[in-house]
This record gives sequence, C-alpha cells and structure tokens, in this order.
Amino acid sequence: MSTLPTFPGKDPTQAEFWNQRFAAQFMPWDKGGVPQDLQEFVRLAKQPMATLIPGCGIGYEAAFLAQSGWDVTAIDFSPAAVASARAAIGEWGKHVIEADFFQYQPAQRLDLIYERAFLCALPPAMRSAIARRWAALLPAGGILAGFFFLDECAERSLKGPPFSITAADLQALLLPYFELQEQRAASDSIPVFVGKESWQVWRRRSD
Repeated sequence: MSTLPTFPGKDPTQAEFWNQRFAAQFMPWDKGGVPQDLQEFVRLAKQPMATLIPGCGIGYEAAFLAQSGWDVTAIDFSPAAVASARAAIGEWGKHVIEADFFQYQPAQRLDLIYERAFLCALPPAMRSAIARRWAALLPAGGILAGFFFLDECAERSLKGPPFSITAADLQALLLPYFELQEQRAASDSIPVFVGKESWQVWRRRSD
C-alpha cells in the first residue's frame, strides 16, 4: 500500500502550495483529459468564444478549445503548474501564462470564463472575492460555465482543498451577478468529485 506524500506548504492561497504538488506530480484533481460536458458545450456553441480559464492546471481544456478554434487564455499563479501544462499540451502551451487571477487583465473582451476546480481549490473565505472578480471580468451577457463541487454538509466544506460548497451557498454567491441558465450532474467526474459535481452555465446580468 502506497503512502500519500507530505508537503511543507499548507496554504492553498500561496503559489508554493501548488508548486510543491505539481513538482511531485501529485495531482489527484487531474482528469487527464477534457470533460464530456465541456465538449458538448463547445459542440453546441453558435460561435467560438473568447475564453479565460483561471487556475488551469495541466491545461487540457485550453488545448481543446484552441484546437476547436476558440481564442483561449489559461492562467495559473503557480510556475510549476504553468510549466507542467506547457510540457503536457505541446504547441498549445502558448495559450498558458503565469498570472494571478485577481490581477490579470484580459487583452480583449471575454465571452466565457470556464470554471474547473478553481473555486474549490481556494478557502471559502475567498469565494466572495472570486465571484466579484468573475463578474468584473465578464460583460453583460457573458457566460460563466463549468463544474462546481457541491456537498450539503457544511462541515465538510471546510476540509480541503478541494473545498465543497452547498447548492444554496453557491446560488447566494452567484445570483447577485449571474442568472442560472443550465445545470445537471457532471457526466464523467474523477473519483474525488464523483456524485458531487454539477455542470452549470450562468449568464452575467446587466448592472
């Protein structure tokens, strides 16, 4: 029986926390490919969308969107994550840059922010700031789409990462800025998220 590695970094708000895990190739959140729900979203889209992927990890989705003709930028504040992504996705690694989500300024107007294990990677105390930043980056009518890690046990939400959120708390977090357009259970979650991952599409409200 293998033992889990231990790391000195304990604070997921710091890049070094993630650097240590990517350097050790300890990535239990890594799917190793592109989720089916995102593939279906792209297939049904009327046109390509200018997309931002915060906390992109290995960057499979960035490569997929670029290959699909979408203008995509994937960011991560961990240098080790950026290096891992560029190594994994080859020529598409040019779409991955090192940046802090809370400071990053897109070069153009965004149509879409894709969420996958970014909200749940950071402590609950940061959720309001994340939601405000999503709203600030997207114009009216812009889309926030992706996966949300839901668990109705509030106590478990404090144990992470990943940090789960209740469905009610997620609604309270997003409804001031967004309207829910679509939601369903994720079709191909990895073990750490199975049964508790929801694919959701939200549209930015007019201010």
